[in-house]
Amino acid sequence: MRLILASASPRRKQILHDMGITFTVCPANVDEISEHLYPERVPVVNAIAKAELIADQYPADLVMGADTVIEFSGKVVGKPIDMDDARRILLEFSGHTHAVVTAVCLICRATHAKCVFSQATMVTFHRFGPEVAEEYLRRVEVLDKAGAYAIQEYGDMLVKKIAGPQDNVVGLPGDRLREALYCCGFTSLRLKDAPLR
Repeated sequence: MRLILASASPRRKQILHDMGITFTVCPANVDEISEHLYPERVPVVNAIAKAELIADQYPADLVMGADTVIEFSGKVVGKPIDMDDARRILLEFSGHTHAVVTAVCLICRATHAKCVFSQATMVTFHRFGPEVAEEYLRRVEVLDKAGAYAIQEYGDMLVKKIAGPQDNVVGLPGDRLREALYCCGFTSLRLKDAPLR
């Protein structure tokens, strides 16, 4: 049984690679939602949609769909539409805490395995002004990143404190994912700390 990642995200690919997991990439072309639900439900719905689409094409394999969103003041914060929007988002986050929520859906049609979970990490930003925001935007390409930042790229300029797994902010909660993969029958994990049964 292969693991198929239903995402083209280079950050998710890197996390899986760093975990020592062999996988195949098959991006799911789905219309992601970003509103009309409680913010914490948005990534769950998107992750399920991605996994189900690709699982129909590869029923013998374990397919993983994932989605990460930022929740701030009761709303989902997506990718900035332009640099002015990115600047606005960063300054709104300044001095405040937001939640980064990643949802994962694992499906194997052949074995009827299905696992859906989400993980939240709370991220608190330093209080900073326009000068810091401008310097960060000069250093990092942010238009393809939810919340207009990447914690792994000069994150210390912005981030004061993290409560929860940092890899979750990047795109996948590794520890939770490892357990879920094992429970779904993906027992070929090349990991010394695979959970015991």
